[in-house]
Amino acid sequence: MKQEDGLSFHDERIEKLDPRFLTTLRDHVHRTLRSAILSGKFGVNEKLNERQLAEQLGVSTTPIKEALRQLETEGLVQTLPRRGVLIRFNASWAEEMILARAALESMIAHLAAKRLSKTAATELQATIGLMTEATRSGAADDLIALNETFHEQIHVASQCQYLARMIERQQFYDASIRRVIHSNPTERELALGEHAAIAEAIIAGDIDRSERVMRDHVVRSGDTYLNIVFKNKEEV
Repeated sequence: MKQEDGLSFHDERIEKLDPRFLTTLRDHVHRTLRSAILSGKFGVNEKLNERQLAEQLGVSTTPIKEALRQLETEGLVQTLPRRGVLIRFNASWAEEMILARAALESMIAHLAAKRLSKTAATELQATIGLMTEATRSGAADDLIALNETFHEQIHVASQCQYLARMIERQQFYDASIRRVIHSNPTERELALGEHAAIAEAIIAGDIDRSERVMRDHVVRSGDTYLNIVFKNKEEV
């Protein structure tokens, strides 16, 4: 069946939309501002100017206002009468986010150790192999992508739904911070050893060890993040 414009419903000349482009402008603005805040590019109590942000991002103030409202529900900014929108994210807040993520990731590792399939185990081992190669070569961008793949594989293997939704709000390392972390040879080796230990525990079905090594990994890498973002900033 054809529509009036002559295009079939199954016209092979038209590709399906990439899901990455289905997010709204507000979502893009929210992610951009959230990443900037969490990477320490704004100081605590710094005032955000909506018009300046809109001009810098090339959008109207409407998606800026919507994004700031969303950031306020996350506790990252606060709107005060006669003062405007102020940054509230600081080292203490970041530490709480890290501990929350460590708790969630450890529970997901717990479930993954119980529910891991043979196929998922093989994929996890393969990822560790790729991480080993990238660590030796110092390929920071590859390690960033592989780190995301590794944790995503564990999330999928756990078959969790509620925890997966909760942990989405705890993602706060942007690419620039990860690149700094993975550019350090000592940090690369530490992370590789921890990832290998996590994979080994999950594949072995060792629930307690899976929880422990995942929690320790997230807390330690979180401490590294805190040192990078806040080491030269005065806590307020």
